[in-house]
Amino acid sequence: MTIHREGYSTIAWTTILFGVINMLSFYFISHRSPALSWIIFIVTLAFLIFIISFFRIPKRKLTVKENTVIAPADGKVVAIEEVQADEYFNDRRIQVSIFMSPLNVHVNRNPVSGEVVYSKYHKGKYLVAWHPKSSTENERHTVVYKTGGKELLVKQIAGAVAKRVVNYLQPGQQVKQCDEMGFIKFGSRVDVLLPLDAKVGVKMGDNAVGGVTVVAIW
Repeated sequence: MTIHREGYSTIAWTTILFGVINMLSFYFISHRSPALSWIIFIVTLAFLIFIISFFRIPKRKLTVKENTVIAPADGKVVAIEEVQADEYFNDRRIQVSIFMSPLNVHVNRNPVSGEVVYSKYHKGKYLVAWHPKSSTENERHTVVYKTGGKELLVKQIAGAVAKRVVNYLQPGQQVKQCDEMGFIKFGSRVDVLLPLDAKVGVKMGDNAVGGVTVVAIW
């Protein structure tokens, strides 16, 4: 396991805060209330461990296959539905949505290999990530990949807690399946818009594994 670079500063500041709080607790509380001092230590240590684990990148065998769409994120499949595309495309598409809780790995990966033909950041609201309007009203970053004459749209969507969407892709860039596309901090959602003839390989409630789970075959 390694730590994602997006977490370096957050982990550093959290570690400093952990040290300051427990130093003050040791000098001003421990001699009068040892139990309270221990509670403070345990709670702050648990929080520090949570922050570190949030930015983890676990070692895993990634799935690289032609004609397949791989899950761009870890999380629970919360929507599989036909929708009217509202950006880039003007036709109907199959939308597969993956909700990422704060406990999930938050690295986002390219679902396919190919060319990035569209990459755009949108400011927006911070509705809860499972809200139906979060796809169109929340802060988000949209990427469209072109591979083998087919195009695939992926949206990274911020949630009520997640308030920073990071995306590393630029139009014209050639990318490889399962390489990093970005990162979203603290609970969020990723939508994948597939053509109607794609065969979806997941079902509602499935726990997708980013870079491993086959979302669809096309």
